Amino acid sequence: MTTTATTPVVSTPTSQARPVPRTRRRTLAPGRRLPASRLIGPGLVLALWAAASAAGQLDPAAIPAPWTVLRTASQLWSDGTLSTDVLTSLERAGYGFALGLTAGVVLALVAGLSRVGEALIDGTVQLNRAIPTLGLIPLFILWLGIGETFKIAIIAIVVYIPIYLNLHAALSGIDHRFVELAEVQGLSRVRFVRQIVIPGALPGFFVGLRLGVTGSWLSLVVLEQINATSGLGYLMFQAQNYGRTDTILVGLLIYGIFGLVSDSAVRLVERRMLSWRRTLSN
Repeated sequence: MTTTATTPVVSTPTSQARPVPRTRRRTLAPGRRLPASRLIGPGLVLALWAAASAAGQLDPAAIPAPWTVLRTASQLWSDGTLSTDVLTSLERAGYGFALGLTAGVVLALVAGLSRVGEALIDGTVQLNRAIPTLGLIPLFILWLGIGETFKIAIIAIVVYIPIYLNLHAALSGIDHRFVELAEVQGLSRVRFVRQIVIPGALPGFFVGLRLGVTGSWLSLVVLEQINATSGLGYLMFQAQNYGRTDTILVGLLIYGIFGLVSDSAVRLVERRMLSWRRTLSN
C-alpha cells in the first residue's frame, strides 16, 4: 500500500502591498480669509498715490500728495472746523438712517407677511423707487422748508428703499415647506415669525442694511451743499469756491472712511448673528 503525502501549498505574494499614495483633495472654496483683507485694496491705492506724487507724475494743483492732504486735515482739526463739520454730518446721517431703517423694516414686514399689506405698500414703494430721490429735493423744500428737516427726510427715503426691497424679497423667498412644517407643529403666529421668518429673512435684511448705510453717506454729500452752514459737504462746497483741492480730498477721504467703517460694522454684526450658516464667506 502506497501512501502519498500531500504538502499544503502556501501562496506567497509576488510583491509586497504598496501603500496607495494619497492625492491631495482639490478645494473649490476661496480659502481662508486674509487678515485685514478689506484694507489691502485701499492701502494699495494709497501707496500708488504716494509713489506717483513723489515721482512728480501728478499735478499738485489737481491731486495733492497724501501728506499735503494730511497736513490740511490736521490744520482744519486744530482750528475746530473739521470736528464741527464731522459731528454735524454724523448727526444728520444718524437721524436719517434711523428713520429710514424703521420705515423699511416695518413696511417690509407688513407687505411680506400680509397679502393686503403687500397690495397697499409694495406698488407704492416700487413707484417711489422709480422716482429719483434727489429729484424730490425741490418739493421737500416747499413742504418742509430749507432747514434740517428736509435733509433728514431725503436721507431716510434713500435708506428705507434698499432695506425694504431686500427684506421683502427675503420674506417672499422663504421656502413654503417651512410654513407647512410650522402649521403641522401648531406654531402660533408669534413663534412662526420668531423662529422661521426672522432667521430666514436676516441674510436679505443685512444686504439691504449695507446698501442703506452707504446710501446715507452718498446722499449726505449732496444735501449738505444746499443752504447748509456746516457739515462735510458744506466744507467741500466752500473749498470748491476757493480752489482748495486738498480740502475737497479731506472731505472725500472722511466720507470714504465713514462708509468703510460703517459697512465693516454691519458685516461684523452679520457674521455674529448668522454664524450658523455655512457659506463661502466663512
